[in-house]
Amino acid sequence: MKLGELLASLRKEKNILQKEVAAYLNVTVATISNYEKGVHSPDYETLIKLADFFDVSTDYLLQRTDYRASITLLNKPLIPDFTVSDLLNTVMTLDQRNLKALLDYYELLTLRNTMQRIRNGEEPLVDLLQELEDQRKLLSLPIEF
Repeated sequence: MKLGELLASLRKEKNILQKEVAAYLNVTVATISNYEKGVHSPDYETLIKLADFFDVSTDYLLQRTDYRASITLLNKPLIPDFTVSDLLNTVMTLDQRNLKALLDYYELLTLRNTMQRIRNGEEPLVDLLQELEDQRKLLSLPIEF
């Protein structure tokens, strides 16, 4: 998918008109149309504004990653002085043994949260079991539910 197609897709996904994007960027509707058709490409500053507008990263817009998280999310503090980005950077430095241990711990926390939701009657048991199975498949874990 080209940048213009992706911009059009994001805009339509959010049910936003071209004129709304144009107003945000302080450009004409024709400019937005040209971006979406691939006639012109946004400059560096406009690309940043588009990423902010659609709440995605510039890397996502440039299709360097499938990860849609915006800078706002990555800079979100989990605890004081430790952000989502810090967590990701820390995870990336783990060796295989510790990465496996982290994934096992993630599975344990997910199971614990699921059990709490069942006890609290927040979601039907069948939906939660399916969610756990989906997560197990996603992580390729050998545990069956």
